[in-house]
Amino acid sequence: MKYVMSLETITSEMLQGFFADWPQFPDPETHLLLLRQSWKVIIALDEQRNKVAGFITAISDGVLSAYIPLLEVLPSYKNQGIGKELVTRMLHECSGLYMIDLCCDDDLTGYYHSLGFRKTNGMMKRNYDAQTGSC
Repeated sequence: MKYVMSLETITSEMLQGFFADWPQFPDPETHLLLLRQSWKVIIALDEQRNKVAGFITAISDGVLSAYIPLLEVLPSYKNQGIGKELVTRMLHECSGLYMIDLCCDDDLTGYYHSLGFRKTNGMMKRNYDAQTGSC
């Protein structure tokens, strides 16, 4: 697996199969756009298959805080340490910031705790009509 921060060689065709558990999800073109507009992005690239196996994004003010909205690994690549490597690399990229936050489902809190995150309270608002990224 090769880990890259450049989207120069990434195409929408390489982004098939993500957001598998979402009832509605961004199409690959919208997915590529959200990667391009993120503050930081790290891609796990399967060079042999010319396919993106996973990715993580961060949005930030670049001064004090960052938020990790997305960590995705394709189902066929799970349990190979790719997610952990993506998080570890993103935490390194954000290491000079005061706060690095994320939200996750209850069943993932143990996973993120093992990577150095602490459980806290948070609030969220979702507009499910915009879940595909096109509104």
